[in-house]
Amino acid sequence: MAVITRYPLLRHLRAAPTAHIRALRRGRVVQDGAGLAFWFRPLTASMSEIPLDDRELPLLFHARTADFQDVTVQASVTYRIVDPTLAAQRIDFAIDTETGRWRASPLEQVAGLLTETAQQHGLDLLARTALTAALVDDISAVRDRMTAGLISDDRLADTGIAVIGVRVVAIRPEPDVERALQTPTREQVQQDADKATFERRALAVERERAIGENELQTKIELARREEELVARNGANERLRTQESWAADAIATEAKARREVQLAEAKAEATRLIGTAEGDADAARLAAYRDLSEATMLGLAVKELAANLPNIENLVLTPDLLAPVLRRLGAGR
Repeated sequence: MAVITRYPLLRHLRAAPTAHIRALRRGRVVQDGAGLAFWFRPLTASMSEIPLDDRELPLLFHARTADFQDVTVQASVTYRIVDPTLAAQRIDFAIDTETGRWRASPLEQVAGLLTETAQQHGLDLLARTALTAALVDDISAVRDRMTAGLISDDRLADTGIAVIGVRVVAIRPEPDVERALQTPTREQVQQDADKATFERRALAVERERAIGENELQTKIELARREEELVARNGANERLRTQESWAADAIATEAKARREVQLAEAKAEATRLIGTAEGDADAARLAAYRDLSEATMLGLAVKELAANLPNIENLVLTPDLLAPVLRRLGAGR
């Protein structure tokens, strides 16, 4: 929008670089260009402001396909005014000299023209296309048809409007029809999901069975090894017992031999001692054989005295001394 500064009897206009100003005074063009700034008198001036920048026009219209189904087309058109002079002559772009605002709604007129033209070409194509084909393949076809129709439209060219591009965002049927069309795919997806679930369950069961078989085989192998271990322990125990018995037998035999040898040695020692004692007694008796009775009696008394305990008091009575004295006297 142009910026107008008010002064007494005069006005000053300053336009943006993307705005084309066409000023007339008394029916003659005095200013014509983009981004102008100039003084003017409001009582004798008439001005138009034509935008030169690219404009986006969103479109949303309904169409009917060849199988009588309603669809909604969502698109957008990019356009710009390439001939401001033609546009100013065909559309009212006049601005108020006091405020700089448009007196009418020129952009709405341009939008209406573009919308009706684009809809005409889109409706014409969709009317000869089935619903499924329109939803699957016709987005690019509708875009190309609308682009070609808008570019080749004589009315737009005579108005100085150029279409830069057309974008078709979506073509959608009614909600009920869309749900109906989605049903087979949803069912197929559900079937695939159920199939995957069943396969996963079957795989889980198979894995559980394999795990059970592995556990059973492990138990069988453990039982077999335990049996082997028990048999090996029994054989080892028998071998240990046999070895113990053999060791005990050897030890008993060795002990018996030692005892026999000890007994024999003791017997031999006893025999030798007895023989020595016998020889000693024989020699002693031989020595005593030639002694007199009195001498023998003295020796006996001596031996007796040596073997008697300590005698502190000895009482001799006449009955004891009389026979001894008699024998001693007889001996003399």
